[in-house]
Amino acid sequence: MQRRSRHGLAAASVLAVLLGIAGCAGGAAAALAPQPAGQTPSPIARMVCQKKAAGEIAQTLGAEASVTVPTWTDHLYSCDYRYREGTMVLSVKELSSWDQTYAYFSELAGALHKKAPILGLGQGAFSVADGSVVVRKDWKVLLVNTAGLHGKVGVPPTSPGEIALVVAAVILGCWSGD
Repeated sequence: MQRRSRHGLAAASVLAVLLGIAGCAGGAAAALAPQPAGQTPSPIARMVCQKKAAGEIAQTLGAEASVTVPTWTDHLYSCDYRYREGTMVLSVKELSSWDQTYAYFSELAGALHKKAPILGLGQGAFSVADGSVVVRKDWKVLLVNTAGLHGKVGVPPTSPGEIALVVAAVILGCWSGD
């Protein structure tokens, strides 16, 4: 019974996030064709570490994090969300074609030991054994890495796997087009 209610909480949280977010970028942009990776991170990639996204995540989880200064290396934009219970890392890999995107997504599935697909999130998504979530959208791959969380976070306390799913939904709710 407890297991069922926990999954119900995760499903309800994701639904609330998907229905309740007006958009982290301040409104929905018109859908664009995917853009190739550039010398600097795209506005969509930068979004995951910005104050507005951090606020949306804090509001959804019921816990605030300290967000580190983002890094940009080899077309990977990344920052840490530091909680009392440990660290969650958000990263977005920017690619320049569908072939590159599918290959990177598959590479992560193997390297992170894909556990199960997640239906209805992005254009492809999966979870891994530690609860982290990988999502593909256009020519970008989002990784919500919760391996560094050592316990439940927020109010009500939420497990790392549920957090990864909810955070991925928050971010995808903000992404519109490329």
